[in-house]
Amino acid sequence: MSQSSTQTAAPLAHVVRGDLLESVHSGHLVVLAPDGSVRFALGDPDTVIWARSSLKPLQGAAMVRAGLELEGAPLALACASHSGEPVHLAGVRAILAGAGRTEADLQNTPDLPLGPAAALAWQLAGGHACPLTQNCSGKHAAMLATCVAAGWGLADYLAVGHPLQLAVRDEIELLTGVPVSHVTLDGCGAPLFSTTVLGLARAFGRIAAAPRREPGSPHARVAIAMNAHPELVGGTGRDATLAMAAAPGLVAKDGADGVYAAGLADGGSLAFKVLDGADRPRPAVLAAALAIAGLDSEAIRELGRTPVLGHGRPVGAITATFGPTPA
Repeated sequence: MSQSSTQTAAPLAHVVRGDLLESVHSGHLVVLAPDGSVRFALGDPDTVIWARSSLKPLQGAAMVRAGLELEGAPLALACASHSGEPVHLAGVRAILAGAGRTEADLQNTPDLPLGPAAALAWQLAGGHACPLTQNCSGKHAAMLATCVAAGWGLADYLAVGHPLQLAVRDEIELLTGVPVSHVTLDGCGAPLFSTTVLGLARAFGRIAAAPRREPGSPHARVAIAMNAHPELVGGTGRDATLAMAAAPGLVAKDGADGVYAAGLADGGSLAFKVLDGADRPRPAVLAAALAIAGLDSEAIRELGRTPVLGHGRPVGAITATFGPTPA
């Protein structure tokens, strides 16, 4: 983000401890109506960002368009930042086996499972940091499977100029309506393409509405897979998993450094970037933005409740600075 994006950021969430405002998380947010018009915005939605793992559904759609034949649970894993639980690791191994590849072909950064309980269990069983247990291994396994299906080389599948990555770039520009202006590497080693907060929201609205508006399309296949298997997109207790489980038809995906995007089945959508990169305000901001988008239920409100603890008990809360406009 530029210096101007810092200056135009607006408060998204307050952290209150006792009777004092302790911290403020600022950033950029937009909520779009089903027709793509801006329903609500804070900060500057045109801010250029790294969307990080929120891009995975877009990458998944690009892979399906290029010939990836996965459906259902394996395709959900291709769009996941999974917790490294046994069901996730088994699914990644199955994707690799279906493509005639092995864990040795994965080129993502070695890491322990993202979920604390899964990481502990893996280490107690004698496991160590490896590509399989890193949270992006489903995406990388699917990238390998796409290359096999398309007849593309495997050794350099992470190169920015590889046909796979060019296809991903094209899909991101198609869905967001924003030209890619910056390119770098994500934490997993895959190329990372820039977009804007507004473009990211636009993409999620199109993906989530695709089962109705574009049946049979790559976007529809991604939405259906994520809808049906939210537990594979994240994991136990993860906010993206909880949000999709609470709202059938929702497509939601978190990203590192305070990024989030979600699309509703009617085409409404939202995206935001927390300027300081913090994850802790995300549930509160997500729930408030979903309410503005028209998705307001007790399950979503519960997702957004984030207590501030003192000696193990609630002494405050993290709350969004905004909410739905009263009727």
